[in-house]
Amino acid sequence: MKTLVAEDDFISRLVLQKMLLPFGHCDIAVNGKEAVEAFKMAMAEGNPYDLICLDIMMPEMDGKEALKLIRQKEKELNVEPRDEAKIIMITALDTPRDVVEAYYKGGCTSYIVKPINKIKISNSLKDLNLI
Repeated sequence: MKTLVAEDDFISRLVLQKMLLPFGHCDIAVNGKEAVEAFKMAMAEGNPYDLICLDIMMPEMDGKEALKLIRQKEKELNVEPRDEAKIIMITALDTPRDVVEAYYKGGCTSYIVKPINKIKISNSLKDLNLI
């Protein structure tokens, strides 16, 4: 499994990366802008991400904007829905508005509220048929 983790907090990024490394390759980005660029580069190389974990609140470009741009790029490239990257939004926010924006308006695949732990990650990966 090829994964991209976009998280601005250094410790959170390292923890999430360590949890995901047993499942395959894991790249990191420090904001949404870097995540979108990494996504585009992977698509151009013909080696797309299976999983993208986006923190909702990041500098330069937040996770919701990155999600929108990633889904837009998949549409431009005529990626079939079954072949789209699985995108998990990771956040400290669990207000109904944030959930609705991420799931229904943004097109994320799953949503995890911090603090993140191995059980939450493992359950999400199983639910998404990634492991």
